[in-house]
Amino acid sequence: MLDNTLRVETPEGIDLLLRPAGLVPRALAFALDLLIRGALLAALGVAFALLGKFGMGVGALLLFIVQWWYMVLFEVLNQGRTPGKQWLGLRVVHDDGTPIGWASSLTRNLLRFVDMLPFGYFLGSLCCLWHPSFKRLGDLAAGTVVVYREHNISAPALPAAEAVASPLPLTLAEQHALIAFAERHSTLSAERRLELASILAEALQVAPAQAETRIHSIARSLVGPA
Repeated sequence: MLDNTLRVETPEGIDLLLRPAGLVPRALAFALDLLIRGALLAALGVAFALLGKFGMGVGALLLFIVQWWYMVLFEVLNQGRTPGKQWLGLRVVHDDGTPIGWASSLTRNLLRFVDMLPFGYFLGSLCCLWHPSFKRLGDLAAGTVVVYREHNISAPALPAAEAVASPLPLTLAEQHALIAFAERHSTLSAERRLELASILAEALQVAPAQAETRIHSIARSLVGPA
């Protein structure tokens, strides 16, 4: 794998590429949501304090709703995006790429208290750094993953190359890997391209210096004429 993208196949046979969000953007999104909740609770507290004991009772009820349902309502009703996640370009989905539901959202948010142990999201941060898809314990239990929002972008152009058939049979995953390498050639340094292409030089029956060109040619044959 060239990066940590997740490839999910839908029941219709369509491949979806999901890009899991790491610890830093997730922490920033949570901090923004925390500030919004804090500001909302402060404004409500001042307003209901003027109503005496009745206001204190209503305020306690709203405190419970905001504290427990803020994340769940936004995630389920706003396509997996709280205001913080939306600002950072993130969303929560099921592991298969489908929109998050009530049960999954409740599970992942109720388990925040476990992720916070023993203090300051320590356990959740360790789990996020350890997991290849940056999942905290709540995500593991709920079967969810935080990913970057998809953008409608055109497919990257493959380098100009003469189409050449592969000298050996390729699995579907291997075909995807070769096409991905060709599509990302402009984002990789020459040294990195040579390092990756050289791994296949022997299998492709070419010298390491010619492996990159041969991969582009095979990718072109797999994709078809431009």
